[in-house]
Amino acid sequence: MPIEKTPEKNSVLFVWFNHYAGVLIKTPSKTLIIDPVDVKARSFPNANAILVTHEHYDHLDQRLILEIQKATDCTIIADPASAKRLQHAIPAGKLQQIRPGEETKIGKVSVKAEGCNHPAETPVTYIITSEDGVKIYHTADSLPFPELAKIGEREKFDVAFCTVGIAPGASPQTGFEIARLTKPQVAVPYHTNSPDYQNRFAELIKKELPRTTCLIPEQNKIYQVQKRSDPH
Repeated sequence: MPIEKTPEKNSVLFVWFNHYAGVLIKTPSKTLIIDPVDVKARSFPNANAILVTHEHYDHLDQRLILEIQKATDCTIIADPASAKRLQHAIPAGKLQQIRPGEETKIGKVSVKAEGCNHPAETPVTYIITSEDGVKIYHTADSLPFPELAKIGEREKFDVAFCTVGIAPGASPQTGFEIARLTKPQVAVPYHTNSPDYQNRFAELIKKELPRTTCLIPEQNKIYQVQKRSDPH
């Protein structure tokens, strides 16, 4: 699964690697892993950072994160509840706790936390901005919430990952509502093991959001997405 090639200018590469919110993102200079579970540590030999959205088993695997961190010396960025569970295993200088509204940097790549509508202790969603300004919104397994409209208007996302299943209350309709509120250039239906759910999400996007492209990802396949050319 490691991505050997470098994305083109104004682009990022990504891989969805499990049925949940596991996403690898590669910018021109950094490799970020979000919520790694159900995967081998050797899949991420070049990780610069691991981002954790919340403490649920399908998002936080403490042993796996420790294994990846030891092998790569990467930085761990985590919501407070997850950071608490990791604090005795990860070197102090390599673990950063993050709350909604806070921002940190991995080199020239920005990682900002926002709120998350999900029944966990302190869940967050992540806005990742590459060196050349490509904006990705990783929504963990959040349901829609009103602030998403303002976030989307402010950030003008190139890509938004939208939960369409598995999580409490999640469906193709709630995933579509996330896309409707955030208005990304590309909407990616994930957090599901149902191709039918992904296709239903795609139908809603095509019907209701003609200016947004739906990209239905296959697991462990590399995709390249570009910076939007027409803000809207």
